[in-house]
Amino acid sequence: MRLLPLCLALIMTATVPVATLAQDGPLRERLKGRMADRLQKKAVEEARPVDLQAIAAGAQKQTLSYGTNSLQAIDVYTPANAKNAPMIVMVHGGAWKIGDKANTGSIENKLKHWLPKGYIVISVNYRLLPTADAYAQADDIATALAFIQNNAAKWGGDVDRLILMGHSAGAQLVAVTSADPSVVTAKGGRLWAGTVVLDSATMDLQATMGQKRLPAFYTEAFGSDPGKWAKASPLARLTPQAVPMMIVCSTQRPDKPCDQADTLSAKLKSLGKPAPVQKEALSHADINRLVGTPGDYTAAIDAFIAARIGK
Repeated sequence: MRLLPLCLALIMTATVPVATLAQDGPLRERLKGRMADRLQKKAVEEARPVDLQAIAAGAQKQTLSYGTNSLQAIDVYTPANAKNAPMIVMVHGGAWKIGDKANTGSIENKLKHWLPKGYIVISVNYRLLPTADAYAQADDIATALAFIQNNAAKWGGDVDRLILMGHSAGAQLVAVTSADPSVVTAKGGRLWAGTVVLDSATMDLQATMGQKRLPAFYTEAFGSDPGKWAKASPLARLTPQAVPMMIVCSTQRPDKPCDQADTLSAKLKSLGKPAPVQKEALSHADINRLVGTPGDYTAAIDAFIAARIGK
C-alpha cells in the first residue's frame, strides 16, 4: 500500500484556520484524533484479501487474540502440513497511531516469499495512539511474542527458529524488545533467533527526540518527559542478552536513519552480537513493501535469517 506516507502527512494537518487551531488545543486534538480514525478505517478497508491458495496450496489463516483489546490480535498463516517450521513474526508500522496486520503492503510479498518455503508467517496488531502510547505498545509486542512462542507447537512451528520483523514504528517496537528481551522472558517467553529492523529513525530515541524540528507524532508516542525516553530507545536499552539484529535503513530519507543504524550496530557488535546494516536506496515505504520480492535486497535478508536459524 502507498497510503501510509499520505496518512502520516494528513494526520498532522486539519481543515480549519491555523489561528483557530493554535488557540484551541482541545479542538486541535479532537481534529487530529478524528483524522487518525478516518485514516485507520481507510487503511483497514484498503487491505485487500490475500489469495492464500494461489500463494501456497493448502495454506491456512487463523486470527487469534493475545489480550482483551480487539487490537491485541495476530493473524497466523501456516503452510500445508507445517511441522517444525521456521517462523516470521511481522509488526506493522504507522506512526504508532494507524496501520493493521492485514495491510497489503506490509504482508503480501512476505507471504508470497516465505509461505511456499515452508515458513509460518504471523502478522501482529497492537493497540494504537491515543489508547496506548509507544511504551504500552512495546508491552503488547512482548506479550504477543510470548504468546506466539508458547503456542507455536500447535501450529507446527519451531520456536527455536523464530525471526521477529518490524517496519517504521513497528521497527522501533521490535528493536527495543530485542535490545532487552527480558520483557518477553518475564511474560513466559524465551529468546528468539534474530530480528530484522526495517527503517526506523528511533534507534537512538533520545537523539531523535532532541531534534529541533520533530514531527508531532513522536511526542504523541513518547511524551515530552526526557526522563522516559531511554525506556523506549533500543540503543539505551541494550543488554548483554540482546537478540542479534539486521538493521535496514533508507539512504533516501532526510533524517538519515542509517546514522543511527550504524551506531546501534556498533554497540551490538561490541556485545558480541551479529548486527549487519543493510543500506538501501529505497523509499521508507518500499523498504517494507519490497521485502520478499526477487532481488539482492530480499536475498540479504534471507542470508541473515539463514545464518540465524541454520537453514
